[in-house]
Amino acid sequence: MVEIKTNESLAAMRESGRVVARALAAVREKAAPGVALTELDRAAREVLAEAGAGSPFLDYHPDWAPVPFPAVVCLSVNDAIVHGIPDDTRLAPGDLVSVDCGALLGGWAGDSAISFTVGPARPEDTRLIAAAEEALEAGIAAAVVGNRIGDIAHAIGRVCRGAGYGIPDGFGGHGIGRTMHEDPGVPNEGRPGRGMKLRHGMVLAIEPMLIGGGTDDHYTARDGWTIRTLDGSRASHAEHTVAITDDGPRVLTAL
Repeated sequence: MVEIKTNESLAAMRESGRVVARALAAVREKAAPGVALTELDRAAREVLAEAGAGSPFLDYHPDWAPVPFPAVVCLSVNDAIVHGIPDDTRLAPGDLVSVDCGALLGGWAGDSAISFTVGPARPEDTRLIAAAEEALEAGIAAAVVGNRIGDIAHAIGRVCRGAGYGIPDGFGGHGIGRTMHEDPGVPNEGRPGRGMKLRHGMVLAIEPMLIGGGTDDHYTARDGWTIRTLDGSRASHAEHTVAITDDGPRVLTAL
């Protein structure tokens, strides 16, 4: 069931979204060669704690996962697409890092992701990250009252495929509200004019994920969480929590 949020609920979700944005900014600022992934997770925890917010990621345990997720951010480096677990791995110059973070504040969730490089960036990584951000912008632009979920999916897929990148099947965006994952699902590829019609008060986490090698193939690592590209190519991920309103899409996870 899709919950339609009131204007007051959207305002509350904007506050949780701001916390997510601050946590992502803190992680990006902390990221540097030699810094361990656990230190980045600690930086995000500090932001959540200062805001009095909880984490929808910490101890999250879906049926397919062997263990609960042990951190407040997913840190996916280089060939990891999503769901990377922060560990003692230290960042190296040129690493491509995708950070996914959520917050729970006042009973409402926010969810957002960014990708960036550590130190000097390879041109191909710069293009890959820019394409993910462009795909996210295209998806947001399609998130208007009267459109359908398929319009968002088509807008994202057109950018990704047009740039020659792969899209991992089975991964995409979702509804969000009192919990992090709600109906409806938001695929990263689809046919326009199909799926649920968008209404004022719906809130979606829109999140394109791109595989740099151009194939869609991926696998789950031994930790049971991390999703990696099968060909070893790098990946990027971008996400915002977006409210559908009569005045147009409203990004709730911007600073």
